[in-house]
Amino acid sequence: MIDLSNIQAVLFDLDGTLVNTDMNLFVSGYLRRLTEHMSDQISPMRATQTLHHAVAAMFANTDAGRSLESILFEVLQSELAISPEWYVECLAQFCQDDLESLRPLVTGHPLSSQLIESSLARGWKVVLATNPIFPRVIIDARVRWGELDGDAFHHVTAYETAHFCKPSPLFFEEIMGRLQLPATACLMVGNDTLHDLAASQVGMQTCLLTPWAVKRPGACFEADWQGRHEELLALLEKPTNASAGNSSRLT
Repeated sequence: MIDLSNIQAVLFDLDGTLVNTDMNLFVSGYLRRLTEHMSDQISPMRATQTLHHAVAAMFANTDAGRSLESILFEVLQSELAISPEWYVECLAQFCQDDLESLRPLVTGHPLSSQLIESSLARGWKVVLATNPIFPRVIIDARVRWGELDGDAFHHVTAYETAHFCKPSPLFFEEIMGRLQLPATACLMVGNDTLHDLAASQVGMQTCLLTPWAVKRPGACFEADWQGRHEELLALLEKPTNASAGNSSRLT
């Protein structure tokens, strides 16, 4: 059962939560088009392999002194001998020429904006807590394509500023530190039974949105609440001190 009476901040996942994205198609399209802009110096196949290695290194990181972006640059330098500056130029060219071609892979949900607005109406801080394996420009594009107001977010996780990935407890603790709030004042809303529900490890309450749920084998976390967008919206629109006793529960 969920209790919203002490919540001061809500963390929303992005893909599969606020927007519908087939991440397999999105990532493959992103890498294919990005590495084409690197092909003057590196074969796209080799660049793609290295970028996958970089993402694996991001997921494994536990060092608060290393941003995920710096880990990416280190892997690119060690495996491909390319400079951060050159990679950033390639990324900028991709964004200018090809980013909009990925738009059809992202669709919004008609209630996502209302979920954000209802959270703000409660006085909560709203965080976009997507797994920060992309640069901010790619995250902002998906927010825009989902017809969401990017200015509504108090904080957005991206690889330039984040140091950890979900499902590590360090990911959630870093956000708590930014908000200067304890876990008991934070609510995690997502669709992934491992990456998002892992917030319970640090003491956050969790909500699982079911329409686009990703149920990972071996995930051992239970949501405090689960249901559809309209059910969560109804819960958020209740008076702040209302009991959540009638909300959906895991069985």
